[in-house]
Amino acid sequence: MLDVRRMQVLRAVVTSGSVTAAAANLGYTPSAVSQQIAALEKEAGIALLERFGRGVRPTAAGLLLTEHAALIGRQVAEAETALADLRAGRTGQVAVRYFATAGADLVAPALARFRSEHPGVRVDLRIAEGARPDPEADVTLVVRGRGARVGEGLRLVHLADDPYRAVLPKGHRLADRRLVDLTELADEPWVGSERPGPCLDAVLEACAAAGFSPDIAVECEEYATAQGFVAAGLGISLVPLMGLGSRHPNVVVRRLRGPEPVRSIHAAVRESSLALPPVRGLLTALQEAWSATSATRPAPRPTAKAAP
Repeated sequence: MLDVRRMQVLRAVVTSGSVTAAAANLGYTPSAVSQQIAALEKEAGIALLERFGRGVRPTAAGLLLTEHAALIGRQVAEAETALADLRAGRTGQVAVRYFATAGADLVAPALARFRSEHPGVRVDLRIAEGARPDPEADVTLVVRGRGARVGEGLRLVHLADDPYRAVLPKGHRLADRRLVDLTELADEPWVGSERPGPCLDAVLEACAAAGFSPDIAVECEEYATAQGFVAAGLGISLVPLMGLGSRHPNVVVRRLRGPEPVRSIHAAVRESSLALPPVRGLLTALQEAWSATSATRPAPRPTAKAAP
């Protein structure tokens, strides 16, 4: 096998016309250059240089390898430039997986900002399948409790706390309240909006802290459908803010306390991807997108009755 470094030494000799000049250009001794050429000729099995006047000139084989050495040199230079662009975050690809309700308020504004800051980076964005991190993705949005752990080679980065709101039918006894105590919903029939998993766990843990277990009268596992059941008077429901992008006209939404259920949204990030500037930039954009969205949400409108 031909040694690429020795081919570059040959190229220097051919370009300069002598071993001595090549040695001076490379910072080698003439003896070291001659040894490299001799070793390359042994690898090639043919003479590469011949004496010409006071210098040397390439044989047909030497000229052939010199041309390939020049090509390799250009390819290496291009590779170094591409690598520098990748390290600096100017190029590359980031694979992101997200769950549907995080799309509008979190992923969309974050991605818009990210593309303006990293126009040369391609984002492979797809809906996550299931609640587990995608091992092929750089970043997977997941709901996890504080202190939760993920698999080997992954790290959790907190992005947002998404509070749940009480969804009540219009005309409900608590509909005129701006703030509802969770215990006031203990005896109500509930419309379940979550499938088993960390989101449902956040609701059940808050109810347990308030001293009761909710009576699930209807199960639907989908936020828009849950609002439809509530509007029909079949019960009340709890839906996170990110799930309330489209509100049914016959429901009212109220804040909760005592305690306020919250689902904690994290990015499960591959450890090997954390050092990449685009990944760090995307995480920052996701965190700041939710802060900006929360800051611009209109405050609940005051009603005739003040909160207790």
